[in-house]
Parts: sequence; structure tokens; C-alpha cells
Amino acid sequence: MAAIGLMALSLNSCLAGKFMAHYAITPSVHGEADIERTRHKADSLMPGSTQWYDNLKAQGVLKDHWITNDEGLKLHACSVPAADPANAQGTAIVVHGYGDNHYVFLYLVRMYRDQFNYNVLFPDLQYHGYSEGDEIQMGWKDRLDVMKWIEVAHGLFKDDFMVLHGVSMGAATVMMTSGEALPDYVKCFVEDCGYCSVTDQFKKNLDDMSKLLPNAIITSAGIVSGKEFGWKFKDADCRPQLAKCVKPMLFIHGDADDFVPFEHLWENYNAKKQGYKEYWVAPGAVHANSYAKYPEEYTYKVSNFLKTVRNMIAVGNYPEGAPCGYVK
Repeated sequence: MAAIGLMALSLNSCLAGKFMAHYAITPSVHGEADIERTRHKADSLMPGSTQWYDNLKAQGVLKDHWITNDEGLKLHACSVPAADPANAQGTAIVVHGYGDNHYVFLYLVRMYRDQFNYNVLFPDLQYHGYSEGDEIQMGWKDRLDVMKWIEVAHGLFKDDFMVLHGVSMGAATVMMTSGEALPDYVKCFVEDCGYCSVTDQFKKNLDDMSKLLPNAIITSAGIVSGKEFGWKFKDADCRPQLAKCVKPMLFIHGDADDFVPFEHLWENYNAKKQGYKEYWVAPGAVHANSYAKYPEEYTYKVSNFLKTVRNMIAVGNYPEGAPCGYVK
């Protein structure tokens, strides 16, 4: 990090911005080369996760899926049916964070499958895991890929109740997706420690490198991203998307998060002006640590939120038929 700060100070903001854009969006270790590290990470978050995964895969229960997105990239996901498929309660799509892949949040896959009896699909975002891609999309282009995975998951399980649940960059992906016009069977969302925008997050990261680095570097990096990667940092903002979302959402954040600042919770929560919403603050939890610190309470909060949404549907207090992007 010190070397990055010195380099940024020695270059003009334009060159420093170009350096930062590539450093943040195209880290050198990624994809299949990083699988083993992330398998170990999955076990550190919930012991036995990879054995659980490997056993289900050996039985033919856990399966791989491939799609080609609109840019011609081959993307990967895994799926696993509910523990009791005949009585499945719905389908969950679990979305991983920056630098991770479908292995990392197996604790959520296990929660939905083994405890909630949900079918689960969990993809590798672009540039992660087994998916293709030349750079990380920070949730913005990822939202378009998730929309395709929504269709795949529904084709596999044919449920009328789907929840999207993401952590960190995965949470930002879910929030960005929530502003799009989605099928009626997508009923709700859970975001865990997502940033409110790429610009705000990268400013925080830049400040962590050195208090002396100018914010003009972020502006320059955003321009570089627009020219080279097809989207600008300012495009990737959860708040305008949340403002269009009318369907229920649960917001989760640890109040000791010093990576995605805790204040981002309120930025996101307040940006959702329409429809039902809840939040849960995990005391003392650092970034993406809320489940590990409070597994029982985390499980209860998510389970209770899903029950609340179901009750809303049952009594007719739900925006049925309105796509998420619908605005009155």
C-alpha cells in the first residue's frame, strides 16, 4: 500500500488514475488461479463447508451451469436443490464479493438449503472463479448477468418466490439489480455490507492508502474506466437503483466495519424510498463478519424477514405484479 501511495504522488493525477483503475479493476490474482485460497476461506467462515460442497457434488446433487452473456462471455454458477425438494420454500441466489467466488459464501448456501429448505443458485461474477471476463465489474455490469441467472434459476426450480442475497460487492450487485424491471417471482432482497457507490468506496480505499492522495485520482480513474472498461465509476451507484425498487429489502451491516464504512448502511437504507425495508446492525462486526460473529441471530433475522415478506403476500400487502423498476 505504501508503494502505491508513493507512486500515485510521483505521477500526475491522470497517470495515477489510470494506475488505480487497473489496480482496482484488474487485480493480478483472480479466477481459477485463486480457487484454492477461496476454498480455504470458505472453511474459515464455516468449518466443513468445502467437504459439504464436495460431498453434494460427488452425489450429483450440486451441479455446474454455464451461460453466455450479451457480451459473449462464458459465465459459471452452481446450483443445489433444497434439502427436501418436494417441500422447497423458494429459491435463493447468493452473490459473492470482490475477489471471491461461488465457494466463499457457502455458509449462506448452507443456511438457505439446510435450514430454510430453499433451492440455491450461486454464481461466479465476471473475472472471478470459473467465469470469464477481463475485469471486475463492481456490481454494475454484474447486475445484467444476475438478471440472466435469475431466469436460469427459475427454469431449474420453477418457484414463485425468489430472494437475492449478496455480501459486500455482491450486496452492491443485488442493490443495483433491485432497480431493474424483474420478474414477479423475484420477491425480495438481502444486502449485507454493500457500498453505496464505487466512487465513495474507492475514495475510502484511496484515503486508507494515504491521507495525502488527491481525490482527483478517483475522478481520473473513473474516466479511464469509462474508456477502457465500458462504465464509469459514477455509473455504479446503488442509490438511484434503490430509489426505483418497490420490493422488500433487508439491510445488514456491522457497526465496526472499517472497509465499507458503516455510514454506507444509512446511505443505502435511506435511498430506498418505496416499499418495505428493514435493517439489522451487527454490533462489533467488521466487514462481511456479521454471520461469523452472530450466526444464530443472522439466521433468525433473514428467516424472519422472509416470513414477513410471505405474510405480506398472503394478506395482499405486497406490490404484486409491479416490477422492481416500477415507479408510480
